[in-house]
Amino acid sequence: MTSKTYPITPSVLHAMEVTKRGCEELLVETDWLQKLARSEATSKPLRIKLGLDPTAPDIHLGHTVVLNKLRQLQDLGHTVIFLIGDFTSMIGDPSGRNNTRPPLTAEEIAVNAKTYYQQASAILDPSKTEIRYNSEWCDPLGARGMIQLAAKYTVARMLERDDFTKRYRGGIPISVHEFLYPLMQGYDSVALHSDLELGGTDQKFNLLVGRELQKEYGQEPQCILTMPLLVGLDGVEKMSKSKGNYIGINEPANEMFGKLMSISDDLMWNYFTLLSFRPLAEIDLMKQEVAAGRNPRDCKVLLGQEIVARFHTDGAAEKALEDFNHRAKGGIPDDIPELQLSGAPLGIAALLKAANLVPSSSEANRNIDQSGVRVDGTVITDKTLKLNAGTYVVQVGKRRFAKVTLTD
Repeated sequence: MTSKTYPITPSVLHAMEVTKRGCEELLVETDWLQKLARSEATSKPLRIKLGLDPTAPDIHLGHTVVLNKLRQLQDLGHTVIFLIGDFTSMIGDPSGRNNTRPPLTAEEIAVNAKTYYQQASAILDPSKTEIRYNSEWCDPLGARGMIQLAAKYTVARMLERDDFTKRYRGGIPISVHEFLYPLMQGYDSVALHSDLELGGTDQKFNLLVGRELQKEYGQEPQCILTMPLLVGLDGVEKMSKSKGNYIGINEPANEMFGKLMSISDDLMWNYFTLLSFRPLAEIDLMKQEVAAGRNPRDCKVLLGQEIVARFHTDGAAEKALEDFNHRAKGGIPDDIPELQLSGAPLGIAALLKAANLVPSSSEANRNIDQSGVRVDGTVITDKTLKLNAGTYVVQVGKRRFAKVTLTD
């Protein structure tokens, strides 16, 4: 940091409070406080970086934890750099993995990146957001530049990273190109003159590399802010599409609301802290009211409606609540999909799959075993059941419905 100090005003302290809300760790706090003070004194916005590798086309609520933090910092007047790691995706991030992750192809990256910012714009303020691709400065480096960059970091420092250490001690191969990933992510901070970089707790090592490389290049080092990994619907694992415990921000309003209502009462408070835009004082008051006897379902409804309204509309949030209450009383939503299938008589598992209510016949059979399938309100227990021509309301679980007209 520069040797000059700037006054710590009440607004600077407020900005620090906003920064730290829900965060796991802020390094280095004194440096960030001075950056905030300097920004206020000079009216120069700070540059705040988030890098995302487009490894999948869709964003879920777990991704929005850091996006929410970016929006809060944008509302304080700072500039967000939404960095799409089209170059680093071709290396593959080894963070938290015990084996080499296959790199994506250029075609896969292009397809996934196409929708990333569009979805993130539901949270970020486009007028205060720079969209950048790290191929802008990584491609021109070339072999000579890559060697010069690699000379600025040691293998010993790389092996301080937990996942590398475990793999090395366990005799699990580490490819040389995996060392390049944290180096290139760190070089992004140099290229962008980042003041603060955000990431999940699993990205701490990579973020620190950026801080060290900035020093090597004669820049003021960035601060780093790590955010907790949002626990998924199962209440155990981090939210992940591969684990099936996620809520996608593009999901239908009813599906999104129903999933939020399914989380445990204890997990709800974590979701409030990391996903809600309500003041912390208001959330604390709700906690006190629940402890005093208020039904936690009331608070969960407020959370569900806030999130649904953010990614849909206020009207959609109200309708989702109505449909949820209707279903809770054994009713059927008004807007269930309708489709026509041929081939009667048709087995129940094949019908469920064709109606897009389950991804596979094995998943259909699993739901039948768990008494989770209904046809016209009747629980189905026979996996060999075949339905004749006719129209049926088919239900899987509490939230998936379809009106199916089956023909010969």
